[in-house]
Amino acid sequence: MPGKKITTSSGIEIRELYTRSAQPMNELPGEFPFTRGIQKDMYRGRPWTMRQYAGFSTAEESNKRYHYLLSQGTMGLSVAFDLPTQIGYDSDHELSEGEVGKVGVAIDSLKDMEALFDGIELQKITTSMTINATASTLLAMYIALAKKQGADLKQLSGTIQNDILKEYAARGTYIYPPQQSMRIITDVFEYCSTELPKWNTISISGYHIREAGSTAVQELAFTLANGKAYLKAAQEKGLDINVFAKRLSFFFNCHNNFFEEICKFRAARCMWAHITKELGATDPAAQKLRFHTQTGGSTLTAQQPMNNIVRVTSQAMAAVLGGTQSLHTNGYDEALSLPTEAAAKIALRTQQIIAFESGVTDTVDPLAGSYFVETLTTEMEQAAQLYIDKIDAMGGSVKAIEQDYIQQEIARSAYEYQSQIENGEQVLVGVNRFTEDEGKGIEVFRVDDSIRQHQIEKLNKLKKERDNDSVQRSLTALESAARGTQNLMPFILNSVENYATLGEIADAMRSVFGEY
Repeated sequence: MPGKKITTSSGIEIRELYTRSAQPMNELPGEFPFTRGIQKDMYRGRPWTMRQYAGFSTAEESNKRYHYLLSQGTMGLSVAFDLPTQIGYDSDHELSEGEVGKVGVAIDSLKDMEALFDGIELQKITTSMTINATASTLLAMYIALAKKQGADLKQLSGTIQNDILKEYAARGTYIYPPQQSMRIITDVFEYCSTELPKWNTISISGYHIREAGSTAVQELAFTLANGKAYLKAAQEKGLDINVFAKRLSFFFNCHNNFFEEICKFRAARCMWAHITKELGATDPAAQKLRFHTQTGGSTLTAQQPMNNIVRVTSQAMAAVLGGTQSLHTNGYDEALSLPTEAAAKIALRTQQIIAFESGVTDTVDPLAGSYFVETLTTEMEQAAQLYIDKIDAMGGSVKAIEQDYIQQEIARSAYEYQSQIENGEQVLVGVNRFTEDEGKGIEVFRVDDSIRQHQIEKLNKLKKERDNDSVQRSLTALESAARGTQNLMPFILNSVENYATLGEIADAMRSVFGEY
């Protein structure tokens, strides 16, 4: 009698026993196609960057958390922005009511950026900013602050997410139509290639695709397809793939299926190496897929929240065994609120224990040669390639998004997964099995609703003190550039340095590009 059929989240069947791998592994870490890792020595050289995602309330409050995280051993900062900032509204806009400072920090102008990094030398840290539609403006603020600090912009390092395609497909914080958004992104590529050569100009994100309900294979396929679209858009702008591809990075999710996640990361490296090579990349550094990982926010449960510590540990271990370059571990309380300081500390300590106590960093790609791992890696590549081929046939990611294909595929997978939870086929400990009456709730982090008024007062003060004639001239110049073909970054930077607000800059481009 045949045994029970078991599959991964992507529907790939897991056999009872593997006695040989799908294909022999003869390649080495640090060599094309980089399945085994992008460095020859991986974590024996140095550990991944432990980058804790934080941002809430005002810039001043977030600054206190950043100083705390740096004092506890965080190696890089990762900034979360509130929803109004993400979609180009100042805190005093009517649509900002109820959202200011709630899911991230409110940044209305260069004044807020100055407060956010007060006492922190930008040249001495790496900063990741999870921002998309307004990425060019937030990067301009960061550049303006670095200039005020006297930093060498050529040495400034960090990442802006700047991945608008996944916003149309999965998340929704877009402003402009797809083609105009792609123009802004490629302008950032071009500008940074000379002005900020160490800056990662895009972090192509599978994370939010997965959070929206995709499978692991869909996350892999749709993310790489988006990556291809950005490569082609940059090439159409005349940029050299051997230069700009080195500054692309990726941002993946890590969910609960331990081996599927490890194989996803290994497959991603191999597939991206072939994609870049096919598009003309000859420099190995331009063929390497570098990625940040965050543990799965949607896997966290409000029921029995301390169980989330175990989930996050398992996911973090999978990310490390999969060869991530940097990692954020979620707080156990994030299904309930922004993480408390105590939860953030446990999340960071999770990474430090894996790095310095577990022994998994002692050798490169320790799971290589496993019949199961090698076979599943190949099967995930094959399944993802079917999606990419279909998207290519549609004309690429932008066309696939405009035709609603990617959105519908994600929605279908999300529905199927939720159905599996409700019928008990998918076990969630503490939710649909091993449940108990909830006792006293845990302490959660609260953001004061008075934050918006505080931000409005700062905006009013700024508008009284700045040179409003210079602001208007810079915004008019930005509008004119948007109507033409000039690179927009110098005009955005000039507006920022004159203390134009985020909303004013977004509105200048809205007046030309419209809203989507």
